Amino acid sequence: EGIPTLIAVLSYNNPGAAVAAVDGLVKLGEMAVLPLLNLIDDYNYGGRAWAIRALAGIADPRALETLLAAAETDFAMSVRRAAVKGLGNLRWSKLADEEIQPTQARVLNTLLLTCQDPEWVVCYASVVALQTLATIVKVTQPDSFWNIRNHFEQILNTDVDLAVRTRVQLALQQLQQDSVVVSNSHNS
Repeated sequence: EGIPTLIAVLSYNNPGAAVAAVDGLVKLGEMAVLPLLNLIDDYNYGGRAWAIRALAGIADPRALETLLAAAETDFAMSVRRAAVKGLGNLRWSKLADEEIQPTQARVLNTLLLTCQDPEWVVCYASVVALQTLATIVKVTQPDSFWNIRNHFEQILNTDVDLAVRTRVQLALQQLQQDSVVVSNSHNS
């Protein structure tokens, strides 16, 4: 019964209350996903932005379609950024084994697209999400891993935003360190 109340608070013009409501919804976790999906207010930008933040924090794959659509097409930068963050944090273990790779491919395609967003904060969040995905797919989907690495190299050579390029450099360094650790553990 508290979930609809918390969701209603997201639409109030009160950021402090919305932050508390998002925290509460994230703590409630999976049980809040369907009510959030059913009660997202498409006509209230603030409420929608806070609902996407809550869904991103919960990271339940049932929110996948909503997160993909918001990341790709929402007019509000903060909604796109929150959706991208949610895509990067999805809990893959909640999907059936046969759904994981096709879903990761869809997320990869969306994140490659959102790396080209006109807002640097969306691009930055996309790089973070892609790094997380690269770490996850490295062993099981090496083609996707190299697709991400190549995309990072392209961003490094073409993106004008220093913050995005710097975050890409960090991602490449960390992915390289992970590779060294993996190869050293196989050699021991």
